[in-house]
Parts: sequence; structure tokens; C-alpha cells
Amino acid sequence: MVRKACNGNGLLEAFRAGAANLEVHVDEINNLNVYPVPDGDTGSNMLATVRAALDEAEGAAGGSAERVAAAISFGALMGARGNSGVITSQIFRGMSEGIAGKSRFNGLDLAHALSEGARTAYGAVAKPVEGTILTVIRESAQAAVIAAERDNDIETVLAATVDAMERSVAKTPSLLAILREAGVVDSGGQGLYRLFQGALLDLTGRTPVGVAREGALAGVKPSTLVAHADEGFGYETMFLLRAAGHEPLDVDAVRDHLESIGESVLVAGDARALKVHVHNERPDLVIGYGLTVGSLSRITVENLDNQAKDVRESRAMEFTGSPPSVAMPATTSAGSSNGSGAVTDLADLAVVAVTSGEGLAAIFRDFGVAAVVQGGQSANPSTGELLDALSAVSARQILLLPNNPNVVLAARQVATLSERPVAVVPTRNSAEGFAALLALDPSMDAAANVAAMTEAGRSVQTVVVTEAVRDAVIGGRKVKKGQTIALDPDDGLVAVDGDRERCVLSAMASLVPGYELVTVFYGDGADLGEAEAVARRIGTEFAGVEVEVRHGGQPFYRYLISAE
Repeated sequence: MVRKACNGNGLLEAFRAGAANLEVHVDEINNLNVYPVPDGDTGSNMLATVRAALDEAEGAAGGSAERVAAAISFGALMGARGNSGVITSQIFRGMSEGIAGKSRFNGLDLAHALSEGARTAYGAVAKPVEGTILTVIRESAQAAVIAAERDNDIETVLAATVDAMERSVAKTPSLLAILREAGVVDSGGQGLYRLFQGALLDLTGRTPVGVAREGALAGVKPSTLVAHADEGFGYETMFLLRAAGHEPLDVDAVRDHLESIGESVLVAGDARALKVHVHNERPDLVIGYGLTVGSLSRITVENLDNQAKDVRESRAMEFTGSPPSVAMPATTSAGSSNGSGAVTDLADLAVVAVTSGEGLAAIFRDFGVAAVVQGGQSANPSTGELLDALSAVSARQILLLPNNPNVVLAARQVATLSERPVAVVPTRNSAEGFAALLALDPSMDAAANVAAMTEAGRSVQTVVVTEAVRDAVIGGRKVKKGQTIALDPDDGLVAVDGDRERCVLSAMASLVPGYELVTVFYGDGADLGEAEAVARRIGTEFAGVEVEVRHGGQPFYRYLISAE
């Protein structure tokens, strides 16, 4: 039977299959790269992006199509790697916007979502080039619209989309001279095709008509452009840029400035958060500019000249059968020896965070913290456990986020015992920890970061929601066993009620007005469906407030809610 529509579970299942198909063909896609190392390998970058999107989407399992699509979009933005990954994240973002408000979608909805994906992807690139992944998504979206207007079945439209993608990829060399010179098709477009091909395979249980011939691609090598590696590429700088305070980001202004100081510029996202990618000779100028307009995280800087050199050397070894001579780096005081004569460079600054709950830990890792120590309410890590965690981190200085009032003292004790400088940011819960990380300035030392990070953490209003396990009097108010209670970061009673949602709404009403974003992290005792229902009530009661749901997995507390 032909599938006519798709719900959230179907979308997640199809996306899983697409990711699996992309992984199977990742080497094929990597072999299509025409530059020695434009951003690393296209297939690997796209796969990393899709995996990040899938990880986020898994947290939305059981949700509506809108919820799953939004999770895919957010995960892809946060996990985007390289040009191909950023553009792919923008395709997902546009598609998410295209099916906003829908619990399920049909063929016409899919065609519209693809069109929005193409529009958004083109908008993220300052100078769109035809013969790339952009062409593939645009032409396949056009084919999807034509198919949907004839037959609204989801299966029919997806099949037409995949077929159009294959045809569009095949003709990319006719649109881009550099592909013709290398004798390859566009790698990003091929990755997109493999992703959607996997989704179609899952939907139909059969091989799509006209699958790209494996043999025709397997022997292609990007050797024709290796000579250009001698020209060098400078540095690749990437980071996540978030708006500071209530001032929205000016996307066009950010893109225009980066275009003036670099090349291969990609700016993807919206006024709240942007993924930035730039090539130039001065990464300090790129990062410095970012710090003037917002808060930075997930910063990476790669020396593409060194990567190109590595590619040339590997090519030389393939040709001659022996490795080229390599000059050993001189030992300096900036590094430490591992006992074998090799020098190990240490990072200047690293962050260690204490938290409980797999979801919260995953978010900290996404922020790039060096280590996550499991602990929190009723499971406070000891000074020794914290010291052990810090000893495994390779950095000259460490910032420690306790994320619980009962861990702060142990954290400060660690700071006095550690042989390295350790500064404690006294965050009282994980939501404060996330906010504090947005204020981290990697150009300053640990101690110099504490004030700004503490202020950023305290700027977020938070409450935790749980159930009373016994009768009590808190702050002069009587609480009965089994009632839902909401507490502030210092364990002060904010609200109590026999009805859980009423308690949450009372807690929200107690917060200082003016917040725009509420995040509900659900943990013990709650599931995604219940959390989404609570989020909808908050959104209804407090007009103009955006509400997000994230899986926290924290024990003891049904919800950790932040407002900013």
C-alpha cells in the first residue's frame, strides 16, 4: 500500500534510515572531494552533522512531526561541521519551518518543506554556486512540487525527490568547471542524495529506481587538484554565536563583515544563534569580531595549510611507496613530555561540569566541556572524585561548574588542592551552568572568567519541580506528602499544589517578567508527552514566550525550568 502521510514517528524512523545509508556510503562521498582538504572530508562532515541531528531527534521520539523536525534542525545546527554540514543544517532548518504546526504531513507538505529548505540554504550562503548541494536541493524541491501537484502521496513525492536528486548530482560537473577537471560529481549533493535515498528505502522497503552506480564512483580519486595544495588555505574558524542579552543578532551584518575579512563564509541560523564558518589568515580577527556582537561557544580553528601538507605527503607516499622526511618539532616549555620524547601540547583552558542525568550531561558535552562528573542532588561528588576528574583533563587552567549548591564547597576545596589553577563558577543548577558557558571568554584565564560567567548564570531564572515525600513546613507554608512543589535555586519554596500543571504555572507567574525563552528539561517521573503538554500550557498562559523542551534525565526532579 502506498504511504499517503507521515507522522513524527515515521519521520524519525526515516531519518534514522537516511543516516544509516549515509554512513554506509561515507567513503564514497569522501572520495569525491575535489580539494585536498577544503573542510576535511565532506562525507565525514555530513555524517557528523546528521548524527548530531539524529541524537537530538531521538529525544523527541513520540512527538509530532513538527517536534521531530525541529529537533533535527536544532541538532544539525549545533553539530554542523564544514561547509556541507552547515548547508545541510540549513536545509533541515527550512524543512522544519515548512512543516511547523503539523502533527503529520502529506506529499504537498513535504514538497513545501523541501522548497523552504532550498530557500533557507541559499540564504545562508553569501555567494551561492551552482553545481553544488544547493543546486541539488533546489532542483529536487522543484521536482517534488510537480509530483505533489499530481499525486499527494508521501511515497510518490519522496520517490520523485530522490530521482531528481540523483539526476541533479549527475549533471553537477556540467555546471562547475572544477568538478569537470577533477572528474567527479559534487560530494555534498551526493551526500544529500544518499540521505534521502535511505529514507525512501525505509519508506518503501525496496531499492529506489536509478540508484547511483557504485562502480562508476568507486574508482574516482581527487588527485587532479592536489597541485593546488601548495597554494595553501589559511585557517578555518568555526563557532556558535549566540545573541548577548536581549539584543538580536543582525545576520546580514555579521555575514557582510566576515565576507570583508575572509572567504568561504557561511553564516547559518537566526537572530538568536548562528553557526559561523570562515577561511582566512587571521582567526583572531574572526573570533574577536564574534565577541563584539555576541557570545561564542564550540570554537574550532584548523590550520588548513598543515592539512593540505598532510594530504600532499600521503599522496607522495602512495606514489613512491615510502614516507617523506619529517622535521621533528622542537621541545618547548609550553608542552609536556609523555616519556617517549614526543611533546604533548596542553589546552590553555578547559571546563569541567558536575551534573546528573544523561540529557543534561549530553548538553554540556555539546558545549565542549572537557569532562562531565556525574553527581548532584543526593549524589554529591567528593573532593577526591572531583580531583580525579580534573587530573584526567589536559589543560593549563580549569573552570569548574558545580551546578548544585551542595557541590560548591567541595569544588572550592579542589581549587585549593589542585596543582593547576582551578576557578569555581558557583552555578546552582545545570541551567545556570549552560548560561554561564555562553559568557566564557577563551582568550582570558580561568580566574578572569568567573565574574562574567557567574553573572550570566544568575541572569537566568530557574525553578525545579518535584513531589513532596513527606509533610513539611517550608518558609512558613504547609506542604503535604505527594503534593507538587516548585523550588528556587536556593531550595526556597516557590509554589505548591495538588495539581502538577497548576504548580508549574504558579511557579512561572512568580518569576520576574520580561523573559522570552523558557526551557523545560524533563527528568525522573516525566516523559516527553507530558513535558510537551506542560510546555504548551506555559506558552498559552504567558503570551509571547517561546518554550522549548529538552531531555534532562535528572533524578529526583521532574522538571528543571529556566527562563531567560
